[in-house]
Amino acid sequence: MSIYLNKDSKIIVQGITGGMGAKHTALMLDSGAQIVGGVNARKAGTTVTHKDHEGNDVTLPVFGTVKEAMAETGANVSVLFVPPAFTKDAAIEAVDAEMPLIVVITEGVPVQDSAEVFAYLQGKKTRMIGPNCPGVITPGESLAGITPHTITGKGPIGLVSKSGTLTYQMMYEL
Repeated sequence: MSIYLNKDSKIIVQGITGGMGAKHTALMLDSGAQIVGGVNARKAGTTVTHKDHEGNDVTLPVFGTVKEAMAETGANVSVLFVPPAFTKDAAIEAVDAEMPLIVVITEGVPVQDSAEVFAYLQGKKTRMIGPNCPGVITPGESLAGITPHTITGKGPIGLVSKSGTLTYQMMYEL
């Protein structure tokens, strides 16, 4: 069962050049996700290379803004792997670009920043999952986040949870 994400989802990674962004971009590609690029204003115009789920090299462009990434790639999902202090600005940038879905993995985001982003979202075209979440996965199709794709399988059940650890256990049991 697909919830918000499917094989046609085109994902960008805000923070793709950072440690967590790079690590989880590789894992998302390994799951079969269609990662089409990343965003880092300081590294715009560069590329990063990873392996896809078949072991082939995938070279991904790094853009300066979410809006540029969307225009060039047709991205409709953004996953945020940015430090807590920059999460609010990164989320608002994605909202302003009218990204349909943003998935905020970052933990430790100040409560005031989260509240401001939730208030800013009202009446906008963007849906936000997170912050401090394991992401969204449609087994065998796509992953936007940090959920281990190896513990999931296709089926008629959709699972939504606030706890990453309990989500993983439920997935394993299912």
